[in-house]
Amino acid sequence: MARERFEIVRQFSILRFTLAAAMIVVTAIVLQARGSVEIIRHGSPFSSFPAQLGNWSGKDVPLDPETLEVLGPGQFLERFYESRDGNTPYIDLFLAYFPSQRTGDTIHSPKNCLPGAGWTARQAIRVTLSLPGHAPFPANRYLIAKGDERRLVLYWFWAHDRGLASEYWAKYYLVRDAIVMNRSDGALVRLVTQMLPGETPNAALERLLPFASDLAPLLNDYIPR
Repeated sequence: MARERFEIVRQFSILRFTLAAAMIVVTAIVLQARGSVEIIRHGSPFSSFPAQLGNWSGKDVPLDPETLEVLGPGQFLERFYESRDGNTPYIDLFLAYFPSQRTGDTIHSPKNCLPGAGWTARQAIRVTLSLPGHAPFPANRYLIAKGDERRLVLYWFWAHDRGLASEYWAKYYLVRDAIVMNRSDGALVRLVTQMLPGETPNAALERLLPFASDLAPLLNDYIPR
C-alpha cells in the first residue's frame, strides 16, 4: 500500500511538472509571437513606496548585485517594517514587479528561493485574504525554519488587480493576458515575520494581516492594473 501511495504521489508530481513545463513553453511561444506589440505599463516607482504604513515604519534593505542579476529586469523593493511599540517582530516586505515576462524573466516562487537560502519548509497551506478594495483571493501561508529560528511567510502573485496563490494559475493567466491584453507583466508580494518562541502560525498570521490590509490599497498604484 505504501509503495502504491508513493507511486501515485510520484506520478502526480511528474504530471504537475509536465503541465508547468508545457505552460512555460506555450507562454514563450505566445509572448514571442506577440512580442512586437506587447503593451508595457509602468506604475509609480518603488522608491516612492510609503515608508510609513499604519503603525509600521520601514527601512530599505539593499539588494545585492547577484540577487538583482538572478531576478532580471524589473522593479524590486525589500523593506523591514518595525512597529511603533518596539515589542513586535518586524515584517519583511518584498515586492517584485516584472513589466514583461516574454524574454524568460519570470516570477520566482518563494518555495524555490527560500530553500536555497538554507530554510526548510515545515508547513504550506492556502489561506483566503479579504483585503480592503479587493474581492477575497487565495494566498500562501508558508512556515519555514532554520535551526531554532522560525518564520512565517505570506505571499501571493499579483497581476491586473488579481491575486493568486498558485504559480500554475499564474502561468495560465500570463498566457491568457498575453493573448487578450497584449501584456505579460506580473508581480510577487511577500511578507515575512519572525515567530516568537511558542508562537503558533495562526498567531503570527494575525500579525501580518493588518499590515496586508494597509498594503493592499497601494498595490495598484505600483503594480499596474
